[in-house]
Amino acid sequence: MEAIGLQPVLFVSAVLFVCGVVCMTTKRNGIGILMGVELVLNAANLNFVAFSRYTSLGLDGQVIALFVIVLAAAEAAVALAIALNFYNNHLTIDVDRGDELRG
Repeated sequence: MEAIGLQPVLFVSAVLFVCGVVCMTTKRNGIGILMGVELVLNAANLNFVAFSRYTSLGLDGQVIALFVIVLAAAEAAVALAIALNFYNNHLTIDVDRGDELRG
């Protein structure tokens, strides 16, 4: 069985990254923006793992990807707590209504 090369993996990662950026810029609610951020982080993880597999980095890329996964879980927990608090105060999660949060 033939292994997949580096270029197809990088192409999939680039597609994931572009989808995440488009999702972050076009969505109007907080949950959609969080989904875009997660897609961007997954694209970065795919790059880390691919470069650790196809270069001489060894396990370094996989360890960094593990830290990014932990960071994404913490970011999602904090962001969902903020979104729930915002929803309790405004009955919407539309990010345009957050202009009064400026300090």
